[in-house]
Amino acid sequence: MVVALNADIRSLEPGVNRDANTDAVIHQVFEGLVAFRADLGVGPALADSWEVGDEGKTYTFKLRAGALFHNGQPITSAEVKWMWDRLVQGAAWACRTTFDGSSGVKVVAVETPDPRTVVFRLDQANALFIRQLANIQCHVVAAHPGSVDASGKWTTPIGSGPLRLREWRRSEYVLLERFADYKPSTAPASGFSGARNMLVDQVMFRIIPDSTAREAALTTGAVDVLARIEPEQIEPLRQRGMRIVTTPGLGWAALLVQTDDPVMANPKIRQALAHAISLKDIAEARAAGMTQANPSGVSNSTAFYDPRFAEWPAYDPARAAALLREAGYRGQPIKLQTNRQYPGMYQNAVVIEAMLTAAGFKVELEVLDWATQLSNYLNGRFQLQSFAFSVRFDPTQMYTTFIGNKAAAKTAQYGDPEAIALLAESARITDDTARREIFARIHAKVRADMPIIGLYYDPVLEAIHPRVQGYVSWPANQPITWGVRTR
Repeated sequence: MVVALNADIRSLEPGVNRDANTDAVIHQVFEGLVAFRADLGVGPALADSWEVGDEGKTYTFKLRAGALFHNGQPITSAEVKWMWDRLVQGAAWACRTTFDGSSGVKVVAVETPDPRTVVFRLDQANALFIRQLANIQCHVVAAHPGSVDASGKWTTPIGSGPLRLREWRRSEYVLLERFADYKPSTAPASGFSGARNMLVDQVMFRIIPDSTAREAALTTGAVDVLARIEPEQIEPLRQRGMRIVTTPGLGWAALLVQTDDPVMANPKIRQALAHAISLKDIAEARAAGMTQANPSGVSNSTAFYDPRFAEWPAYDPARAAALLREAGYRGQPIKLQTNRQYPGMYQNAVVIEAMLTAAGFKVELEVLDWATQLSNYLNGRFQLQSFAFSVRFDPTQMYTTFIGNKAAAKTAQYGDPEAIALLAESARITDDTARREIFARIHAKVRADMPIIGLYYDPVLEAIHPRVQGYVSWPANQPITWGVRTR
């Protein structure tokens, strides 16, 4: 089975230097204790079951009996803790603040009372903890210590997933092979949870940066799956006999605003940005009517969404121009960073540049390679960026991507203390109605202070060769290779 990717993965070390393509491969090779199901709930993965005790402060996981690492060694609680400690102690793990109390969840201890039992102890009950363990972007997985050399450097990924690494030829492909001794979960397959029964012997993630070349590879049979196609590709591919699978998505397109920048620090200029951009037109142009504008961190497809999350400053170029005059803006150049690797980011940037220019901004489009743009994002080096956050299954997780202490986290767009406190509260409480009200308060603050301009949630669009049987799409927008046959 061959899956086409638009760019190479960034790493095979979990939790380090990730993006959506990297996530796709990591979760074929490794397993977490738990994983997201297709219905957005959390189900079993490496752990068969778990219990919550001590008034919500203790989570006790039982590992799947007979599970093995790719080197044939049994999986025990010791390896789970070894990988957790490596993530926590490593400087590169972006999710450290997710578990150190900065975002509400604080893990105070991980214990291994016996080989099949892992115990996580929290400082206080937290409704989001189990979902954070399943968080696709955090890579809280099990790995064998043989993955590193004597100096502690990561060298060979030894996971417990249904596929193991055969070869990574950089910029060409990642070849995985079926792990013959894999013992699947007894839970039904759903999303990344449950039984991962491989029906093919190998899976290749082939790197094809050019969109036209990817289409040709699919239609000629060189590729079986095109993950994350563009809306304009749907009809041409259908006409050539390809199958299109789609589902509502959870990936959020946004315009990032660097509030530490001298120009962007002025709240009136940020408000002018909001009035100058027509969210409705951008969403319609981008997704051919398959999604709608959404400026909030709450996806339309979640149960938390209601009309309050659509509230936003009205598209009004005249008001934007007036705000610029009030702010004393004198045509200072503003750079808008984007890239061509992800067409949505580029197309959004082109439209936004035109809208801002019409309102009186002087905008320079800065087209970078994706690696450079991502590095700038990670280090806060931009004025404006056309960006997209990959899938988060809970609004707290999405808000965590951009709310935080800006002095401590370069990726934090919004450092307002009240917003940080509200975000932490949204993770502590379990009542969904109360959580919705917290999200509404966060959205109202973002609407007032404008540290980010949300655009829309991308629908999941994938194209499948007709010889492929059993392939399913799901809101995570990540390829599922188990349960799939190729004729």
